[in-house]
Amino acid sequence: MSKTAIIILADPKAKSEESLGRLFNALGAAWEHKQAKEDVKIIFQGTGTRWPEELENEKHPAYKLYKELEDVVEGASAACSQVWGANPKGIDLITNNPLPGTVGTSSFLKLQQDGYSILIF
Repeated sequence: MSKTAIIILADPKAKSEESLGRLFNALGAAWEHKQAKEDVKIIFQGTGTRWPEELENEKHPAYKLYKELEDVVEGASAACSQVWGANPKGIDLITNNPLPGTVGTSSFLKLQQDGYSILIF
């Protein structure tokens, strides 16, 4: 069984087709892996930490898909959430990369060491 970590960096504040397209492609990849019963996790990083709050809006076009994937959301980078003013309520804040001068961010190295392929959107 493969292991895949999907990192979402796209910024919802951009309000662009590209940002929304990256989100949909990330969620689509996660959904496909989940349907195949593969080990998959979603991590919000950088300005992507703003997405969880945005996706709680029932009128958002990705709301239903996001709700189907909540069980594979690993969390959001704590440092990125802090720096970008995100409020990813309801999901874990990840601090396993103790970057100096921050509260910690998510570790790509740890994902690789744990055998995950990394897809970045």
